[in-house]
Amino acid sequence: MRKIEILGIGCVRCAEITERAKQAVKELGIDADVTKVQDIKAIANYGVLTLPALAVDGVIKVTGNVPKVEEIKTWIK
Repeated sequence: MRKIEILGIGCVRCAEITERAKQAVKELGIDADVTKVQDIKAIANYGVLTLPALAVDGVIKVTGNVPKVEEIKTWIK
């Protein structure tokens, strides 16, 4: 199972990236857990300075940007 984490404090862009990640998982038909990480200390442990961010299996793929569904799909295949 893939682990997809959305790092952010609950802003509109954080919600948008979460929905896009869920859509990407659904379109790929894979088993993945999409979770939000809103704890500042947990986010800081990733070394992320710009939010929102997206991590796949613990690896940051994007920060400060809301990628398109197609781009997210390439990261989680």
